[in-house]
Amino acid sequence: MSDHPEDRMAQFTDQLRAESDKGPGHGFGRFARLLGGGLGLARSIAKAGKNKDAEPSDKDLLRMQELVTRLGTLKGLPMKFGQIMSYLEVDLPEETRQLLSLLQTQSPATPWERVEAILREDLGARAEPLLAGLDRRPSSIASIGQVHRGRLPDGTEVAVKIRHPDIEEAIRSDFRSAHVGMLFASAVMPGMGATAKDFMAEMEARLLEECDYDLEARRQIRFGALFADHPDIVVPAVHRDFGGRRVLTTTWEDGDDIEVFRSRATPEERDRAGAALFDFYIGTLYRHGLFHADPHPGNYHFRPDGRVVVFDYGCVREFEPEVAASFVALAHAVAADDRDRVCAALRGLGAEPSKNDDAYDHLRRLLRSFFGPMLTPGPHAIEGRIVFNSRQIMRDKMAIARLRLPGRLMFLFRIRFGLFAVLSRLGSVNDWAAMERTFAAQSGITSA
Repeated sequence: MSDHPEDRMAQFTDQLRAESDKGPGHGFGRFARLLGGGLGLARSIAKAGKNKDAEPSDKDLLRMQELVTRLGTLKGLPMKFGQIMSYLEVDLPEETRQLLSLLQTQSPATPWERVEAILREDLGARAEPLLAGLDRRPSSIASIGQVHRGRLPDGTEVAVKIRHPDIEEAIRSDFRSAHVGMLFASAVMPGMGATAKDFMAEMEARLLEECDYDLEARRQIRFGALFADHPDIVVPAVHRDFGGRRVLTTTWEDGDDIEVFRSRATPEERDRAGAALFDFYIGTLYRHGLFHADPHPGNYHFRPDGRVVVFDYGCVREFEPEVAASFVALAHAVAADDRDRVCAALRGLGAEPSKNDDAYDHLRRLLRSFFGPMLTPGPHAIEGRIVFNSRQIMRDKMAIARLRLPGRLMFLFRIRFGLFAVLSRLGSVNDWAAMERTFAAQSGITSA
């Protein structure tokens, strides 16, 4: 193994991206690989966190490379597990984090022959002009599909996303095992208190929706219309003539990934990017009840002109106006530290807050952590660091379990365990509380 981290990372990236005929698999064989990968990753992260100030040994790095390769080969649920652990602000040695972060955009590739077959099956005669300008080597390889750069007959540069073969069956196979589903659920949304059945049904439905690229195209067009005139957000245009249920073609958008952006951006540029992302997630939830529920760093490019490109509209949740209003009311009630209003807002979300004083005190602490950036007036950076204390996590789980939140609200936890982690990584400084009040005013929802 090379002595230089950059060389080691480059070598492993090339190995990881190599074409694989193995596929995600399903049934017991996948279950065994998935369980081993998930538990192995959890153990490796726990070990790395305890020794975060020590350089990982060659043996540690090789073990992590093996785990990353396994999760990337499995795609779907386990790869998402690795993605999430890569961007949470958990104490990890930097090289370990970098290995995990590869899962945001890289994994073993679906062979070109299968990619070509899917394009011909889904597009028919429309596949020929698309194939003529398509790069055979994928530019990124995600958990549900992979992206190839191409050129349309009119010269337009495009990104063509093709779904991995058999990924739907792999996801269904994962959810046939409650143990695997709850392992992932616990990692993604620590403390989620919905019943297991409700929680897993919601998660399975959303992941299967991500397999439907025709649905994603419609969602991306909708977001594109909402942000058409936004000064800082870019939603890539969809080319419907070159799309289908397993194929999505959008305009190619260049830009830096988050780590390159962090290394070259000025504080003002970081602040601007953070404000744009806060608007995209929180503002859209408040104004339209619409939530892009996959805020991980691989879904952004940062352009030289200061604008942020947001990709991947497969995981989107729309909430009824009354649910969005209750969420806004909860944020304001937590800021006012008003117990009666907090409980009323929680009931509006379908939760069952306890009347026990000790239980409420614990819930109050959790809510103030969740809404933390919106509670502090004036410009400040977001603290996204998470310390995994098993005893504290268990107490938190029990506290939120008493609320019995509906499973459909589970993805809102991605605000705390996704968006805030990204904003913390960016180091953006803004008056988040003032921005939240502006979004509420735009929605017509008041703090009263």
